[in-house]
Amino acid sequence: MSDKSPIMGGCQCGALRHALPAAPTGGGICHCSMCQKATGGPFAAFAGVPAEAFAWTKGTPGTFKSSHMGRRDFCRDCGTSIGFRGAGGARVTVHIGTLDEPDKVKVERQIGTEGRLHWVGHLADLPGKTTQEDSGADYFAKVDASRAKID
Repeated sequence: MSDKSPIMGGCQCGALRHALPAAPTGGGICHCSMCQKATGGPFAAFAGVPAEAFAWTKGTPGTFKSSHMGRRDFCRDCGTSIGFRGAGGARVTVHIGTLDEPDKVKVERQIGTEGRLHWVGHLADLPGKTTQEDSGADYFAKVDASRAKID
């Protein structure tokens, strides 16, 4: 790792943690059906680093060979999809949403556009609310209380 603070990330439950020496590059959105299935969403937001710059700092991921082109890492406990490692192994691509500071990544491109869902281009035009505006403070109190029981 460099002298700068590393970019940290991990899964939803905290069983997996990873570190990158700096913000990953080549940020993009992939609309292909494989990425839709891997993330359970309408697209995958990703960015990468050279493989030697990626380090697991906690836990060991599960790995799924999704195609002859690579493998997808995920948390065996909570199911969070962490990213993709190409068959050549030169780069590790992480899902931007797994980073603790996802805004540090610049998204510069879209790929797999043949699979883009027709409504994705209109997301910014939809009315929006914060999570608390939508669910209310009582909801968050219940979520925090139930999580404490699980831990």
